[in-house]
Amino acid sequence: MNNFKQLLSISAIALGMAFPMSGFAQVNPASTKAEASLQDSLTDGEIKKIDLDNGKVTIKHGDIKNLDMPGMTMVFPVKEKSLLNNLKPGDKVKFMVINEGGKMLVTDIKPAQ
Repeated sequence: MNNFKQLLSISAIALGMAFPMSGFAQVNPASTKAEASLQDSLTDGEIKKIDLDNGKVTIKHGDIKNLDMPGMTMVFPVKEKSLLNNLKPGDKVKFMVINEGGKMLVTDIKPAQ
């Protein structure tokens, strides 16, 4: 049993050296690499209609690269109705949409700059 404990200890030390905890450090969202990655996943669009009561927005959008979807005009539900508070038809935006259980869902939307 003592040999088994020694083997476990040595294995834990070896794994600690091979996979240091610094590899699990949080990424600073302000870093240029993380920011560039986020920008690549945002889609350009134009607000066509807002249905605040039902939490839906109609967006004429470009290609949604993360979903391999061509540009078109679609109605999207939003994750949180508050995302729609400062928007109006005609606004140019950048937005994030994900496929959640077969349903397209806007998780982030902000004015284009």
